[in-house]
Amino acid sequence: MIEPQAPAPPRSAQPRDRLRDSDSGSGGGGGGGDGSCSSLRLPVRQGTGRFLVLAGVFVCAACGLVYELELVALAAYLMGDSVTQASVVLSVMVFAMGIGSLAAKRLRRHAAAGFGAVEAALALVGGCSAMALYAVFAWTGDWGGPWAHGPPVLLVVFSLAVGLLIGAEVPLLMELIQRIRRQDAGGAVADLFAADYVGALVGGLAFPFLLLPFLGQLTGTLITGAVNTVVGGALVLGLFREDLTRRARRLLIVANLCVLTLLASATVLVDDFERAARHAMYGSDVRVALRTDVQEVVLTGDRDGRSLGLFLDGRLRVSSRDELRYHEALVHPAMTGPHERVLVLGGGDGLTVREVLRHTGVRRVDVVELDADVVRLARHDPALSALNGHALDDPRVRVTTEDAFDWLRGAPPAAYDVVVSDLPHPEITASTKLYSQEFYGLARRALAPGGRLVVHAGPVTSRPEAYWTVESTLRSAGFRTAPYGTGGRPAGLVTGPARTPADTTRALRDRGFVLAARTAPELRLDPSGPRPRTLTDSSLAVGARAAERTRVPGLPPSTLIHPRYAR
Repeated sequence: MIEPQAPAPPRSAQPRDRLRDSDSGSGGGGGGGDGSCSSLRLPVRQGTGRFLVLAGVFVCAACGLVYELELVALAAYLMGDSVTQASVVLSVMVFAMGIGSLAAKRLRRHAAAGFGAVEAALALVGGCSAMALYAVFAWTGDWGGPWAHGPPVLLVVFSLAVGLLIGAEVPLLMELIQRIRRQDAGGAVADLFAADYVGALVGGLAFPFLLLPFLGQLTGTLITGAVNTVVGGALVLGLFREDLTRRARRLLIVANLCVLTLLASATVLVDDFERAARHAMYGSDVRVALRTDVQEVVLTGDRDGRSLGLFLDGRLRVSSRDELRYHEALVHPAMTGPHERVLVLGGGDGLTVREVLRHTGVRRVDVVELDADVVRLARHDPALSALNGHALDDPRVRVTTEDAFDWLRGAPPAAYDVVVSDLPHPEITASTKLYSQEFYGLARRALAPGGRLVVHAGPVTSRPEAYWTVESTLRSAGFRTAPYGTGGRPAGLVTGPARTPADTTRALRDRGFVLAARTAPELRLDPSGPRPRTLTDSSLAVGARAAERTRVPGLPPSTLIHPRYAR
């Protein structure tokens, strides 16, 4: 019920910048809602004050979305499976925002002080979240949790904390904007949410197009926290200082200065921190570390007798201790038969091409690699180019920098005798389309009659469902298959840091492959071809029998619309 209000005094009798809170929630548009009545003196006109509050909402919303995206991106980089990580972060954060909004109702009587404290805490937690998560992962290799492949506990904790603080902003901002000028609740909500959503749009676009490419993930998040601190503190201390006690003003100033000092110090030291974290993850022999448009690329070793290691987004892709075993098993069974024209999908490190070129009948090799910087490294890094035998500089080799799926859509039909798919692990979400029924259908079209396709299908014994899903998907695309593995102890693909030479060796042992053709392919080596150093017909037969023992029957194929690998 709306209570009758006393007639307003003449306009000339009203103090220019004096406002009174309404003690009615909707009828008077008041923000208090607790029956209290307070006065607020602004240092600016009402219209200017209202604009400044909405501008603060805009900036804080942009910062909040940057924190969300940073958690999603970091989890995807370090843990893989971006669908799962994004689902965990966003669902937990939205839930926490609701809890935070409810909890903030208790602070509405002291909205200005509460909002200042919330913004300082959000800037600290959100701004430091990337560095904290990266540090824990680098030095421990895990974010904790009772599930082997479940949501990391530390990621959930940060998502909860950021979500609670973002959710607490809304009721406090509603209270503050109503103290400036009374208006109906619907109009106030519309204004507040409009500024909030537009700010979220700007933050969402700034993260991938400005912060990541120009500042990097750690520096970009720290600077976002600093902006959050300055805007939140300036809004409260500048516009609503009369609503604060002297003690509250001092505490808020000290808190904001401490947060800014911490964020600024971390920003100055971020390069040293990254180097230390890389050494913790990869050892002290990191030779090359660069962030490309596609991924983080790290080269380690090849000094003092240490093996060469190539890591992409923290995952070991090549170890000179065991790469020969992997690449010979991938390439040579597919080269039995015609092999004048070969297509290599992935393989930007040049090691697959090296094995292909060992066959004298090869006339042309087309390499389709997404990351141009990996190709550049494979050509010019002394250790990696020596390991691949300068294969990418062979005149028979043509390298195209493009997504393999998009390239295959425009590939000429029946153009290749052999297609070698040396692509990232199928359980990494970004790669699932490269292990889909549609992708293999395009590869089948590119094969000449009698041609063969070989696919790296991930670990056999430690990830049997993913491996046999690849085989099922190939069959659904019209191929007959011959599954096989490299044997050895089950190890799986390293998804975190490889800390010892033993870790590096184990990472490539449990690799599975599928040889496919329109007719049943014969799993053997070309008797007239080069003799592999780690592979024989008998070891292929052993690998095929070992793979068959892990078969998981009845698995549906993976498609673009219904991917089956990500968990």
